[in-house]
Amino acid sequence: MKAWVGYSDFMQRIASIHRQTAETDVHIQLNLDGHGQYNVKTGIGFFDHMLDQLFRHSLIDCDVTVKGDLHIDPHHTIEDCALALGQAVQQALGDKGGITRFSHAYAPMDEAMSRVAIDISGRPYLVWHSTFTQPRLGDLDTEMIEHWFLSFAQGAGLTLHVETLYGRNNHHIAESLFKALALALRQAVAIDAGKQGRIPSTKGSL
Repeated sequence: MKAWVGYSDFMQRIASIHRQTAETDVHIQLNLDGHGQYNVKTGIGFFDHMLDQLFRHSLIDCDVTVKGDLHIDPHHTIEDCALALGQAVQQALGDKGGITRFSHAYAPMDEAMSRVAIDISGRPYLVWHSTFTQPRLGDLDTEMIEHWFLSFAQGAGLTLHVETLYGRNNHHIAESLFKALALALRQAVAIDAGKQGRIPSTKGSL
């Protein structure tokens, strides 16, 4: 039997995505095995703040630059950024050999608490239980937060179950959602040495 080669012998899990449409131009450079270093420029201040939280707490290194049709509204910028970021995660994961795959995490933000559960299943699906009591946070439409999670799940091939358990402040609720995703994603993409590089599925592929 071939000896198991530990985590340090894995190739670096990196990805580069360029998504260009008539509505947006998205550039993403990503390293799953980073230190939470990031450079985010989408033109939407509050959205940048949420992506900063995602990368800092997932320990994913990522450069994100988006030029979108913000003169219309933020929808295309947020959606295409999510799709491209999801594609970058999927690309960096490769055949998904040895990953933990399943995870969940809770993230408190003052009075708010959110939970995210992930299955890197290859089957995009979102279950969403979170609401906001104001239409905007800074320059971000709050309805786009759910749509971002959906588009990210579609791009990355994730099953996501997302729930805010309680909270009053809309900023805190949004931040707890992105932090919970970051923590769950960090666990799910991690290499589990006990799996010895095997793809974590009885089907043999994800």
